[in-house]
Amino acid sequence: MIRSRDNERLKLVRKLHDRRWREKLGLFFVEGEDAVAAATAEPVDVLRAGEDVDPELLAQVATAAHPPRVVAVYRGADLPAWEERPAALALWRVADPGNVGTLIRTADAFGAAVLLSAGCADPTSPKALRASAGSIWRVPLGRWPGDRPSRAQRVALAAHEGATLSEVRFDEPVLFLLGAERDGLPLDVERDVSARIPIRSAESLNVAAAGAIALYEWSRR
Repeated sequence: MIRSRDNERLKLVRKLHDRRWREKLGLFFVEGEDAVAAATAEPVDVLRAGEDVDPELLAQVATAAHPPRVVAVYRGADLPAWEERPAALALWRVADPGNVGTLIRTADAFGAAVLLSAGCADPTSPKALRASAGSIWRVPLGRWPGDRPSRAQRVALAAHEGATLSEVRFDEPVLFLLGAERDGLPLDVERDVSARIPIRSAESLNVAAAGAIALYEWSRR
């Protein structure tokens, strides 16, 4: 059993807190029994409290609010490869990992894919993984604009412009464009139509809520 915080397996998990190390090593870690059970790939390493490592030491390398009973390391290459689906969410500089993870979970619920631009939060960060609740293993992730389907209808979700979303006629495949939390979607981002979600009093919707509503409207057609 590991009883030293200087153990190399614990050092690796600490390194993987940092996005730069996740990208350099091609690895990420998940925390908790449910997260490990959701994985569809074999882990590189598994650390179990009380079996492989002292529980206090495992808690020190974890990020969850409550110390997990298990932490596992996985290869980023084992996540789903990019594939086109009838609908996708394209995220423009969505920087909050909780929003990115929630949008991945929403895409999973509707059988959609997700595209991430430069400046988006890392979907394999601990906070994003918790928000995705295992959906990271089922949703194809691509790069925007690099993996954008050339024939997809591009529907930009805007707070105060364009047709009402319920009035837009969707083609397939459809790409819903979602802007950054603070600045929204720049006007120079190419689109086929702009659409808005009517709201009564708030200035705007959270980007994760907007993505969920867009996919729901699409699924009803």
